[in-house]
Amino acid sequence: MKRVFTGLAALLFLAVIAQFFLAASGAFDSAPTDEAFQPHRVLGYSILILAVVVTVVGAIAQMPRRIVGIAGLAVVLVLVQVVIAEVAKAFGDGSTAGHLIFGLHAVNGLLTMGATETVVQRARKVTAKPAEPSRVAA
Repeated sequence: MKRVFTGLAALLFLAVIAQFFLAASGAFDSAPTDEAFQPHRVLGYSILILAVVVTVVGAIAQMPRRIVGIAGLAVVLVLVQVVIAEVAKAFGDGSTAGHLIFGLHAVNGLLTMGATETVVQRARKVTAKPAEPSRVAA
C-alpha cells in the first residue's frame, strides 16, 4: 500500500507540473481568457481531488505522520489557490489589487509544487528501506 501511495504522490506532483504548463499556455493563448484557462481550471480541480486521495491513502497505508501532514498541506494549498483566484476575480480583471492578489496564485502554486515534491521524495525513502530481517527465537 505504501508503494501505491508513492505512485499516487508522484502522479500528483506531475499533475502540478502540468498545471504550470497549462497556465503558461493559457496566458499566451489568443482565445478569450475564460476559454484559454479552461484546461488549467479543470486540472486544478482534479489536483484537489487527487491531493485528497493521496492524503487518505497515506493515512490508510500508515505512512509517517509528517508525510501525511505534508500531503494534507498540499490539499490546503490547492484550496487556497481557488480562494486566491476568486478574491482576485472579485476585484475585477483590470484592477491593480486584482492583479497583485492574483500574483499570489503563482507563488502559492510554487508552494504546492514544493509540498508535493517533498511528499514524493520522502515517500520514496520510506518505500526504499529494506525490510528488517525477522528474528527467529533460538
